[in-house]
Order: sequence, then C-alpha cells, then structure tokens
Amino acid sequence: MNTAIINSDSYEKHDTGDGHPEQPKRVIAIKEKLKKRNDLIWETPVSVPDDILAMTHSKEYIENLNNSFPQKGLKFLDGDTVVSPESKKAVFDAAGSTIKAIDGIENNQFQNAFCLARPPGHHAEKDKAMGFCCISNAGVATNYLVSKYKYKRIACVDFDVHWGNGNYDVMRNNKNSLYISTHQYPFYPGGGTDKDRGDFDNSLNIPLPAGTNSEEYFNAFDSVLDRLVNYKPDFLIFSAGFDAHKNDPLAQFQLSSEDFYEITRRTLKATNEFTNGKVISILEGGYDLNALAESAFNHVNALTENKK
Repeated sequence: MNTAIINSDSYEKHDTGDGHPEQPKRVIAIKEKLKKRNDLIWETPVSVPDDILAMTHSKEYIENLNNSFPQKGLKFLDGDTVVSPESKKAVFDAAGSTIKAIDGIENNQFQNAFCLARPPGHHAEKDKAMGFCCISNAGVATNYLVSKYKYKRIACVDFDVHWGNGNYDVMRNNKNSLYISTHQYPFYPGGGTDKDRGDFDNSLNIPLPAGTNSEEYFNAFDSVLDRLVNYKPDFLIFSAGFDAHKNDPLAQFQLSSEDFYEITRRTLKATNEFTNGKVISILEGGYDLNALAESAFNHVNALTENKK
C-alpha cells in the first residue's frame, strides 16, 4: 500500500493578507514538489463529526469560531491569526483531512498519510485560536482514533520549532495519548518545559536553545525515541512543522532539509512494531518556501519507504 496525500483547494483560498508568513504559497510549494512523484494517492478531506469537535474544543469556542469568518476582508482572531471569507472551509477541511487519513488507513486504502493542510493547528487551545491556528488538527485526530477506533495509546510527535501549546492543552487530560514536542526555548508561545507533563504524565517536552544544530538536535531526539519505545503506541501522529530549518525566517534552529527525513525515519523505526506502520502526519509550520518544500518532500519520502 502507498502513502496518501490529503489535500483541498480550500487551503489555497485561505487568505491571510499580503506579507503574512502563513500564506497559500506554502501548500502550493509542497504540492508542486510532491506532484513529481507518481506513486502517491491523492485524496480530499471529509467533515469532522460534531462530537469529535466537541471533545477537542469547547462548545462556546466552536460556536464563536463558526461566527468569526468575515463576509469580506480580513479579520484577526488574535495578533497573528487572520481569517477571510474563504477561510472557514479551509479551517474545517484541515481538521477533516485527519479524519479522511485515519479512515483510509483503517479501511486499508493506504498505509499512511500526509495531511497537506493549512491553516496549521498545534497552537489552537480548547477555547481560543492563536499562532495562525484555529483547530487542533492533531487533537481532532487523537479523539477520533479513541472514539471511533478504540485506540488506547496514541503518540503525537511534534517537531515544529515552536511548542504546540494547543496540542498540549487538548491532549493533557487524555489518558489515551502521549504528546511529545521538541522546540526552541525560550520562544513563542512560552511554556513547553519539562515541567509540562500532562495530567497523566502523558507529555514529554524537550526545550532546546536557539542555534541548535543537527548533531545537538538528534542527541536530544534520542529521548523522544526512548519514550516512544517505552510507551509502545498503537498509532502515531506527526505534527510536522518544518520551521526548525536553518533557512526559516521565524526561528533559529539549524536543521537541514535532509534532517526531516531522518527525524521521520528514526521515529517510524522506533514505533513500527507497535503501530504496524499506522501513522498520519499533519502539516504545521515552515515559512521559507524552498526549505519547506524540500523538507516536506524528505518527510514524505520516509513515509513512503515505511512499508509493513
């Protein structure tokens, strides 16, 4: 079975305004690169069940979010998070891409999937949008896996350069999940220290300093792999941000495009015997277009090689 790419035209219509780093060209750049391969399965999102949204975010927040998209122009949900008239479909398609990915894997339509989606999700907390994010897509995926398919040990590995405070917020009280993050610290959005362990000791945060290079990163990443082997996840989610790249304008890590292949390969190698290769990946950050496209391409290469 092959790897699926879950994508929607709505992502390119989510207008954040001139000069905003979280722009439509991000998904376009990755898509153009991936289209050079002829072995990928291209799919589109489905809707997120209401009960899954309600498990992930507060009812009041989802109601407010539904009413926050403007008829014209741009609207700021916080200082960084911008929506426009076409954004609503993109926001819910991004969350729905994870539903399509999970169902496809469970129905043996493909081995694994990369959700080539925007806006990203890992900063969206239970009751607020922030950091370009409106819905915790990984949180939606986690709750769907528990509710629909009765998974008990879901691991989310977030290698975005920023701490995924939203993922942490929506997963911290879920005893069936383990949230792991490597990130630059101190840095936006704050938090993400080793003291943030979740309500069930179900989170591992590895804060690293600005300037972290490949060798230093992978030395720290051994702790991620050790925790995963100890946890024995039955399903794996990547919150796949590529802004730890040395060329990214929004952060100061020094990783190369090839490092994202290695992050992915090592994680899959450590977890395959427990997950049987069941993994979905969800696009988070990455704001230099060339670095983003190369890094995501390397990430997908590792997914396609991971056959069970």
